[in-house]
Amino acid sequence: MNPNNSNILCRESSLLEFNRRVLAQALDESTPLLERLKFLSIVSSNLDEFFEVRIAALKRLDKLNPDSPLINGETPREILKNVRQKARILIDEQYKLLNDNIIPALRKEKIIFLKREEWTKEQSKWIEEYFNQQIKPIITPIGLDPAHPFPKLLNKSLNFIIELEGSDAFGRPTNLAVVQAPRILPRVVKLPEHLSNGADVFVFLSSIIHDRIQDVFLGMNVKGCYQFRLTRDSELIVDDDDLKDLLLAVQGELHERQYGKAVRLEVATNCPERLVKYLTKLFKLEDDEVYRVNGPVNLIRLIAVPDMINRPDLKFPPKIPSIPEIFKNEGSVFEIFREQDVLLHHPYQSFQPVVDFIQAASKDPKVVAIKMTIYRTGSNSDIIKALIAAALSGKEVTVVVELMARFDEEANVYWANKLEDAGAHVVYGVVGYKVHAKMILVVRKENNELRRYGHLGTGNYHQGTSKLYTDFGLLTADPDITADMNEIFIQITGLGHAGQLKKMYQSPFTLHQMLLDSIQREIENAQQGKPAKIMAKMNSLVEPQLIEALYEASQAGVEVDLIVRGICILKPQVPNLSENIRVRSIIGRLLEHSRVFYFYNNGVENTYISSADWMSRNMFGRVETCVPILNQEIKRRVINESFTIALKDNQRAWEMFGDGSYKRVPFDEKNDKTVNLHDELFSLLGSN
Repeated sequence: MNPNNSNILCRESSLLEFNRRVLAQALDESTPLLERLKFLSIVSSNLDEFFEVRIAALKRLDKLNPDSPLINGETPREILKNVRQKARILIDEQYKLLNDNIIPALRKEKIIFLKREEWTKEQSKWIEEYFNQQIKPIITPIGLDPAHPFPKLLNKSLNFIIELEGSDAFGRPTNLAVVQAPRILPRVVKLPEHLSNGADVFVFLSSIIHDRIQDVFLGMNVKGCYQFRLTRDSELIVDDDDLKDLLLAVQGELHERQYGKAVRLEVATNCPERLVKYLTKLFKLEDDEVYRVNGPVNLIRLIAVPDMINRPDLKFPPKIPSIPEIFKNEGSVFEIFREQDVLLHHPYQSFQPVVDFIQAASKDPKVVAIKMTIYRTGSNSDIIKALIAAALSGKEVTVVVELMARFDEEANVYWANKLEDAGAHVVYGVVGYKVHAKMILVVRKENNELRRYGHLGTGNYHQGTSKLYTDFGLLTADPDITADMNEIFIQITGLGHAGQLKKMYQSPFTLHQMLLDSIQREIENAQQGKPAKIMAKMNSLVEPQLIEALYEASQAGVEVDLIVRGICILKPQVPNLSENIRVRSIIGRLLEHSRVFYFYNNGVENTYISSADWMSRNMFGRVETCVPILNQEIKRRVINESFTIALKDNQRAWEMFGDGSYKRVPFDEKNDKTVNLHDELFSLLGSN
């Protein structure tokens, strides 16, 4: 099954639409002011990855197969032209919002970003001292001449191109130089209280360097200093055909990633055209790959500002995750799981029970083995520390570390080395397949028998993101499910054919077919006049066979509700194609991350939680898990918390239309009850 090209939207355009919804949170004056600044920064972070990954991939495809259409029928070149234009509009809107709205609003709250012309004499003196003590000793000005070619610039680094007059200390005439701001330097500097007159006052690093750059080129005249930033292709490419040691290969590629081919040049609006042309030619870019910005070229660094300000009135009210009552009783976690499955919904419910599970397993003398997958985990992980302690104590510890987890490779390499040093068995997944599954399996010896305990999640074992991402985690001692988990671990770490699983489904073997079969069953039930319904929640919907199956379901009369946070290339609510499909996206204070699938199945209500989005890579290029929710009480929770409340949200929900556009779900102040998914779930599950 392959859908008609006209029935598929452009993936990259859909991703930009997602970022437009994120930007809308920064535009929304009901969002606390410092949170608006964060959302603005998040858009910049997302756009960085968009250029580093998606635009870079399209450029590679354009070079290899310029005339070959992609899934939506357009060639890479056509898509590039279209999305660059859309990205430019989005970026311009970002800076307009920052300059015309957010910065003035912050100033009214005595949070001030000072321009150079506003500095007092005392402030200027402090800034000069700061420059001399903290900046000048570590920056390296490079004059451009035959002996000093243009330096190799790091990906996304802040740089300055400088126009000069005169000769240097050696009598060499030169008119251009480059200064790269070291990454160790903060991009926003807060002035001390005695210079701030009761306000929170900040100065951009770029302003400081602009102001003091003459001190770096003594005896010469600085005619101009202009900031710019280069974004590079950051795809980590490891050749499977010539691979002897994945760890060494990834470590080698991590360095090279910083110097990939250029995909975007950002320059200040005041940069002369001749210098823009010079940089464009130097980095082998086209004119439409240059983005002039009216402000700092690295807005992502503004995300640090709210944490530097003690203004709770300008931030989201704090929400405290709860610890389920079952964990407050005396007794071990193993006794709890033996009696019943436990569902955790983060961050409304704390991630701490998962940490406690691993820590208890690492200390329990009856535990003989621990197996775990790691995709993203953070730089200071209590879970990894517990695994290291377990390995050092002589337990059999096996950790599947996915070295190719995009932009987390460096942290994963670090932990892989630490785990190996402690004596753990470290496996780097399966060559050609990312291990994206989220599993912990503990084997415990009880009354001379081995019993398994497991955790299956929709999100990563990352204590930081567990406070911001919504995810489900199932803690279970179900013998069939834990046996399935063990089988999957054996597949990953060993060799041989995939065994038959009892209850779970997995990619790349059975998950995709199970989803197609489940959709087909709803189609057949609808054709027989029976109630038929599909609901699915995910981050992205891209896989063409599943899209075609959903179109067929709609045409058969199946009611389909999809909650897709990010990319969706399916066209909903198109007559004679998808009029029974509704797609909504929820964007708010938390990042929607869980994957949940529901099929009515004539009243059986098959419900699953999974690590997999509905994308080709998740179905065929990754090791993913999908576990059925069999306990009826937990099933009702999953349905209610994933769909029932979300489909009533009229505060943070967006409705998608067949052309790929989105509109906020309307709210009637006179007749509607306010429903905000995140607030509702914190009220239902949280501590306050």
